[in-house]
Amino acid sequence: MTGDAFARAPTRAFAQFGAALTYEALPGTVEQHLTIFLLDYLRVASLGQRMPWSAWATRLAHESGGIGRSTLLFSTDRIDPERATFVNATYAGSIDADDVHVGSMLHPGCIVISAALAIGEARGASGAAMLSAIAAGYETMIRIGLSLQPSHFRRGFQSTSTCGGFGAAMAAACLMFEGPARTTRIAETLGLVASFSGGLTQFYHSGSTVKRIHAAHAAGEGVHAALLVEAGFSGPTDILEGQDGFARAYADGHDFEKGLEGLGTTWRLLETAIKPHASSARVLAAIEATAKLCRDHDLVHGDVRAIRVGIPKVILGRLTVNEPKDIQAAQMSLPFCMAMVLAQGRDIPPGFTLNVDDFETALADPQVMGLSRRVECALDADAERVSTEQSVGAKVTLTLHSGRTVECFIDAPKGSASHPFEMSDHVARFSQEMSKRWSAAQVDTLLAEVTAFARTPGPQRLMQLLAGAL
Repeated sequence: MTGDAFARAPTRAFAQFGAALTYEALPGTVEQHLTIFLLDYLRVASLGQRMPWSAWATRLAHESGGIGRSTLLFSTDRIDPERATFVNATYAGSIDADDVHVGSMLHPGCIVISAALAIGEARGASGAAMLSAIAAGYETMIRIGLSLQPSHFRRGFQSTSTCGGFGAAMAAACLMFEGPARTTRIAETLGLVASFSGGLTQFYHSGSTVKRIHAAHAAGEGVHAALLVEAGFSGPTDILEGQDGFARAYADGHDFEKGLEGLGTTWRLLETAIKPHASSARVLAAIEATAKLCRDHDLVHGDVRAIRVGIPKVILGRLTVNEPKDIQAAQMSLPFCMAMVLAQGRDIPPGFTLNVDDFETALADPQVMGLSRRVECALDADAERVSTEQSVGAKVTLTLHSGRTVECFIDAPKGSASHPFEMSDHVARFSQEMSKRWSAAQVDTLLAEVTAFARTPGPQRLMQLLAGAL
């Protein structure tokens, strides 16, 4: 199929890509990133599993689901694949610490890996097959998101939830369907999950806990769609581009040529960022710049008279609220995140992390809210210039009571594609979190299983290790 034909028929182009992809065909850089994604997914899921909304999701799954062959993370409990995907994606995708693709404005790992683990375990897939399905899922949802943004976001949709179903559907379908109809079944699964897509961003304005399950809903529906196709149902195989299809319904404009360019040869998943903090990817540079100023100039918040942050246009509005209403809003608020850093001042250690618990504590601290109210967000040409589909920059300027002004400009935050963590960082972050659950020897065994996942017969041993059952 030529490039023009791909652009005219993107649904089938993605299906053909997924159907043909094998682990052996993946470049070495992609293989390494898949290991990184899996390490980070499990680290974040371990953090998220302890949240109250994760308990709600787990309880509901047990109450409504039957006995199945898919394991809930960090337990030996098994339920059906759809509900297992929903619960595990709640763990991994609810605290805003999971991996993110900035340009497509979505979080792929929590969705795609949850779907692949659930279906892979239930259907006896090998580690290599699961990783190739994960790669296909990442590429699909990222590229569909890129095709629709920024119009999709401006319409009020959160693409993790709306486009995420395509990633989960792709991963599940790749693991479920074989034979001459494989491409068609995958396309039908993509066509079907589109009808289940949803995810509105009113929470930015009004609060609520709905965003905690946006990724989980998309992931579960992707698996649900594949199961429905296996049972005999189907979706339109031109759902992305059709006259009453996904693009027309969910965006004012789209560019599938952009989304499909280099499909199978250029890997957009390599642009995925790993977060150091549980907040929006677009505020990470401002957090980093504020922390650097505090450390480099030995500052405490009492030294600061005025706080200004230069931002690109994409941040202005939903991410610049000075007085967030709840924890979720605080995590998305650039001023509040900066205020949390300023409140700690020079005592911030290198490599510090803002977790969900920190936001909960900070919301109850009038000092932090007072600092947040003082943060002035202004459009900045330098921040605009360096901001890309991979990362967003920020310029923080602090005016001190002494009359001195200090400034820090971060073009791309730590964890972004142009400023990545080292593999040793990923291992350390993973091991630090898992050591809260198990002994050093158990953590080492678990780490070895993850890093060798492509050579394993499937996820069964991994899930047992995560439950502490081995």
